[in-house]
Amino acid sequence: MCDYSLHLVASRPAKVGDKLVTTKFNNSLTRGFAAVREPQVAVCLLPGTEVAFEREVECEHFFKIFRSQKLIGKKVARFRQIKLEEPNAHHDALEFPDGQIVLLTRLNERQHATVLQLPAQPKTPAEVDAETGVAQVG
Repeated sequence: MCDYSLHLVASRPAKVGDKLVTTKFNNSLTRGFAAVREPQVAVCLLPGTEVAFEREVECEHFFKIFRSQKLIGKKVARFRQIKLEEPNAHHDALEFPDGQIVLLTRLNERQHATVLQLPAQPKTPAEVDAETGVAQVG
C-alpha cells in the first residue's frame, strides 16, 4: 500500500526482484519507494514485504532541527503500517530485525533496495482468520 499522502502520485504494486530507490515525489512532502527506472511512480508495498538495501539504511534525525543523519545499521527490513487509527498520519514504515521501526518518509533519499519477498496471501477462511487474529464462532 502507499501512504495516504501519495494518493495523487502515479503508483503500482511491488514485485519480487524490483529494484527500488527512496525518493521524494513531486507535489508531495512524502518520501517513499520508486522503481529505479520509473522515478515518478510510487511502488506500493504490502505489509510483510521484505526488502534488502545495498548499504546500511540512513534516515533523518527524529528532531529535524539537528539536521543530522542517523545510521540504522541494518540492511534488511520488513514493510509494515503503523498508526492506522490516525487518518492523517504517515503509516508506511520499515521494521528492522532488532525491532526498530522507522517511517518510510524519514528515510534519506537515493538509497537503493531490492524487493526480496512479498507476503503470503491467505487462501482459505481459516488462513484469513489466522492472519487477522479473528476466530470464527460457529
